[in-house]
Order: sequence, then C-alpha cells, then structure tokens
Amino acid sequence: MIFTTLEHILIHTSFSIVSVVIMIYVISLLVREIVELHDSPEKGMIATFFFTSGFLIFRWISLENFPLSNLYESLIFLSCSFYIIHRVSKVRGYQHELSTIATPSTILTQGFATSILSTEMHQPGILVPALQSQWLMMHVSMMLLSYAVLLCGSLLSIALLVIRFRKKMYSFYISKMNYWNEKTNIFKNTPFSLLQNYYKYELIDRLDYWSYRVISFGFTFLSIGILCGAVWANEAWGSYWNWDPKETWAFITWTIFAIYLHIRTNFNWKGKNSALLASIGFFLIWICYFGINLLGIGLHSYGLFIQIKI
Repeated sequence: MIFTTLEHILIHTSFSIVSVVIMIYVISLLVREIVELHDSPEKGMIATFFFTSGFLIFRWISLENFPLSNLYESLIFLSCSFYIIHRVSKVRGYQHELSTIATPSTILTQGFATSILSTEMHQPGILVPALQSQWLMMHVSMMLLSYAVLLCGSLLSIALLVIRFRKKMYSFYISKMNYWNEKTNIFKNTPFSLLQNYYKYELIDRLDYWSYRVISFGFTFLSIGILCGAVWANEAWGSYWNWDPKETWAFITWTIFAIYLHIRTNFNWKGKNSALLASIGFFLIWICYFGINLLGIGLHSYGLFIQIKI
C-alpha cells in the first residue's frame, strides 16, 4: 500500500511539473521570453527526471521485477531515456540541436503516458511466464533506449529536410546568427542573401553530422537489444528467431538504419538522400513500438496495452 501511495505521489508530481514546463515554453514562444524564468524549464525537467526515476525504482522494489512489462511503464522509461540524451548533449558540450529535439520529446512522452492513457493502464499486472526472465531488463531497456536515440537522430534528419525545403522554418536560426555577426563583425560587408545561404547550409551540415552520430549510437543499442531478444526467445520459445510480426518489423527497422549508415559514408548520398532514409526509419520505429501491439497479433502482444513486451 505504501509503495502504491508513493508511486501515485511521484508520478502526479512529475506530471504537474511537466505541465508547468509546457506553459513556460508556450509563453516564451508565443508571448515573450521571461528572463526570470529562463532556467525554469531546465530545472523542471531535472525534477521530472528524478520523480519518474523514483517511480520506476519504487515499482521495481514493490513488484520485484524490472518495471517494463506494459505500455505505461515503457513510456515512462522512454521519457527518461529522452532526458538522458538531453543531459548528455548538455554535459558533453554538444551543439544545441540535439537538446532542442530531446527536450520536447521528453515532455510529450511524459505528458502522453500520464494524461492520455487510462488509469487502468497505469496499474502493474502479473507477468506472463514468458516475461519472467532475467533477460527482461537487458532486452527491453536496450530496445527502448535504442528507440529514443534513433528517434532523436531521425528527427534531426526530418528537421534537415524541412529546413532544406521550407526557407521560413530556419528564420529563427538566422536571427541568432545575425546577432552573433553584429557582435563579431566577421561578415560585416557580406550581402545578406549570401549570408543567409551560408547560415542555411551550415545548419543543414550540422544537422546531417549530428543525425549520423546519434543514429550510429542508436543502431548499436538496437543491435544489442535484438541479440538479447534472440537469446531470450530461445529460452522462452525454444528458437532464436520465429519471424513473429514484432521480430520482423524490428529486423526491417534494423535493415533500414544499416542501409542509412552504409550510404551515409558516400559523399553523393550525404544530406537530403540519407535524411530521407532516416525519416523512413522514424516511422518504422513507431510501427514496431506501437503498431504491432495495436493489432494485438503475434507472440509479443500479451494483451495489447495491458501486457506488452517491447
């Protein structure tokens, strides 16, 4: 009973913080930036991460198994993964593009899990026999972490395509660079049209670079997750690979990103061409994560939204 109460307090406090963070972001974007609240979203995300992590830890202790057996728990873990990506990009001094993608992903995933899913889906269920294995934590955590990293990398590629075809979408970036230019006076006598094109292609090049780096890491996690799943499948079902719908779509996703990493090394395929392939991978991840479970077919369905193996 005490664990249930603590879980309730932690997750609803986390959701309240997320709601405030969203309000601050909306005010900053649509009205004006409030200097006094400049660091508030970042502090709110830190607090949210600790509350959601505490929720997962308490549920782990109370259930005596790693809390990744249903959609709600997996979404909470996914939001934590997005936040870890956000913090890594900050701590390591990476460019702000990755953080810009990871931050709203954290907020939206957390908000969807807490407010959209019904209360019944929040409740833990009894694990089916196939899920009662030490491979649960290794396989599912690696798959979810790979989803988070690959989604961020794919979103960077989608942003690249949007900026390439929609000039107005990068006007905010140009304004920031113009401010920096006024401070440094490096391009003081450069025509604005040339300067605009320079900023555009510089941003596209950075997005392409970071997309490739992030997807490379995510592909590694995905490969480890699939290998762990194969070992687990052999333990549970007596075969390493059964061409189950979930396994098939995981293999398709792995193949698409493998092709992306291969062609990205070719100079002629850098930029728009490889970004298109990464964008396809973005939708394949959601099919693999949500789509198969929505259909409720195969060995990985386990009661649709109630018991889900990733």
